[in-house]
Amino acid sequence: MHILLTRPLEDCSNLIIKFKELGHTVSHLPVIKIKKKEYGEPNYNEFSSIIFTSSNSIKYMNLENVNKTMKCFCVGSKTEKFARSSGFQNVIAADGNVRALKELILLNHDKKSGKILYMSSEFISFNLDKDLKNEGYDIKRIVNYSVEQNDEIKINIIKDLKKNIPDIVYIYSENSAKNFLNILKNYQLIDSWMNTNLMCIGEKTSSVLNEVKWKKIFLFSPGEEEFLLYKV
Repeated sequence: MHILLTRPLEDCSNLIIKFKELGHTVSHLPVIKIKKKEYGEPNYNEFSSIIFTSSNSIKYMNLENVNKTMKCFCVGSKTEKFARSSGFQNVIAADGNVRALKELILLNHDKKSGKILYMSSEFISFNLDKDLKNEGYDIKRIVNYSVEQNDEIKINIIKDLKKNIPDIVYIYSENSAKNFLNILKNYQLIDSWMNTNLMCIGEKTSSVLNEVKWKKIFLFSPGEEEFLLYKV
């Protein structure tokens, strides 16, 4: 099968290798780019737990003054792995879903045990900090990276896609979906996907691309990409 991946290369390089090893053709069209944002350094000693909903929030954090023994909540296995490789010792991970992460925090962090630090991107699809505040938690959110549209699209990739429309496209966020839709419109590709399966994280993400006629739409969590191949 021909598979199109849309994440930045550093976030999908292992998946590209995996799919190629399985005998698939893989195209790469990064629709977003990640940029570090400067932020006011907090007093990390004020916090007993920290939340990461992406490995990017760890990557763009100044880790020198962070207590790596504090409880560390991660959205999924990939973020958990990155947290451990960055020195965090007490890591607990959900299954790739932010709602599941919220339940994990409710079960494993007593409100009386101290403040929670939440490192995140500028854009979030689920208001985890507000939900936890409503549950009575003392939580501080710090934005340390942004997700922006990738305007540096290589025209040869577009030409290749026009000649050979993929069987599967993976889209990982609302932002990515919006940017992908813009690319389809800008390059007159919007009517070419009737034989393509769309793989999306969450209904909000898939709803952005509803005006495109897909063969079928599947919802998934990070880590399930290979499993989805057997559903097509």
